[in-house]
Amino acid sequence: MNPLEELVSNFQELAAQVPEIVQPLVVALAGAVPFIEGEGGAIVGVVGGMHVVLAAAAAAAGNFLSVLLVVLLGSRARDAVVDRRAVHAAAAGAAAGGSVETLQAVPAKPESKGQQRFKRWLVRFGVPGASILGPLAIPTQFTSAMLVAAGTPRGWVLLWQGVAIVLWTTVAAASVWAALTFVVAG
Repeated sequence: MNPLEELVSNFQELAAQVPEIVQPLVVALAGAVPFIEGEGGAIVGVVGGMHVVLAAAAAAAGNFLSVLLVVLLGSRARDAVVDRRAVHAAAAGAAAGGSVETLQAVPAKPESKGQQRFKRWLVRFGVPGASILGPLAIPTQFTSAMLVAAGTPRGWVLLWQGVAIVLWTTVAAASVWAALTFVVAG
């Protein structure tokens, strides 16, 4: 038995130790982990002997749920920071005897080089491009957090992250299924 066949056999034995009803939950948990995500979770499920569609769906669901959590928490945190800055700026303007115009005159903290680079990237590719191309460089959870922190609406981030998760998970699941079906079995 070659090493690839042995690896497939070991994964299938591991998956066999867990009841079938629990296998999709294990794959979903794997999909929720950054750097493993939907792609890695789907591969684990398919190599472990799950049906390719079930493995991909479970992994994508786990990945999307973790992104949803990051987006909701990140959005609330951003709103709290923005509101707090507005309150402090208004208080500073009132203390200086200013008006609402003073709120606009308070200079913001200068952006770091990383923030400037991310904003250029976001302007260049937009949210769809950042979401779809992002998994090639960083996990979807990190991309989602950056998009929300930059002020992108939650719904827009969730829509395009969902598209990216489904796309990349499908590509990974189909690729590993094809490799196992035509290369290992053949």
